Amino acid sequence: MTASDWAMQFLSDILGAPVDRPVVTETTALGAAFLAGMQAGVCGGPEEFAKSWALDRRFAPAMDETTRSTKYARWGRAVAATMAV
Repeated sequence: MTASDWAMQFLSDILGAPVDRPVVTETTALGAAFLAGMQAGVCGGPEEFAKSWALDRRFAPAMDETTRSTKYARWGRAVAATMAV
């Protein structure tokens, strides 16, 4: 998902907040590797992990509040309909 500019922009728009995409987009795998390395004593702590993080691109919200509210309300209705089944 993080590789998709469209998905990252939509996420930023719907949240109304900036979304940062790191250079390494496989952060779940990287995080698991760091945790395993920390447990094994071959990696430093969270501060060491933070040093390896680098920004690829920041997505800023561009959707107006009316559109955001409408889309969010539709999403909420879709979730409620799914839960009612």
